[in-house]
Amino acid sequence: MFERIREDLEMVRMRDPAARSTLEIFFCYPGLHAIWCHRLASWFWNHKLLFLGRFTSAISRLLTGIEIHPGATIGRRVFIDHGMGVVIGETAEVGDDVLIYQGVVLGGTSLEKTKRHPTVGSGVVIGSGAKIIGNIKIGDASKIGAGSVVLKSVPSGSTCVGIPGRVVQEQRKCAIDLDHGELPDPVAEVITLLLKRQNEMEAQIKELGITSQVMKANGLLNRKTEMEEIFSEGAGI
Repeated sequence: MFERIREDLEMVRMRDPAARSTLEIFFCYPGLHAIWCHRLASWFWNHKLLFLGRFTSAISRLLTGIEIHPGATIGRRVFIDHGMGVVIGETAEVGDDVLIYQGVVLGGTSLEKTKRHPTVGSGVVIGSGAKIIGNIKIGDASKIGAGSVVLKSVPSGSTCVGIPGRVVQEQRKCAIDLDHGELPDPVAEVITLLLKRQNEMEAQIKELGITSQVMKANGLLNRKTEMEEIFSEGAGI
């Protein structure tokens, strides 16, 4: 038991640059407290002491703001950073070395008492506010972007973003990686391409000697300018 606690403390020190001492980590990290409480709740649950398991889980939620069902399976060196609003369902499985940020939900979609929550592989990073729903698998060393809603399985080594989640990058290596904000935005990229194509068509119209009075009358040019301003920062227009 003490070996696991030391392992957890060292894991937090490696993954959180704000951690300044072992004493601070031990007393001031609710994500760590939630994991420790879950181990006790899970022991009760697996020994058929179901009420004690749920009661321990409820106390942990009250103290930390993190809800982990005692039936969930949590691997080694899992770090819930900040953690407020994290929900992990009964049949969820989380592998080793997983990093979970605040507001993440590993939820279910079925009322049947079967496997209905996600399976998260090892070395996965799940960004703030991401929702992973249903009996799907998130492959090892994957990254889920902040705010994504993932409804389908994600291959190992992939980066998944958007609503619904789309795989935008593959062959990511398993490593301690905190970056879950600077990810590709496929929607913004598509709109950027459309705006670029529109600029090309306007240039062709001008070459043909056709004025843009019709477009101005309909307010299309103004609308185009507004769209360019909206997406200029993220898409690099």
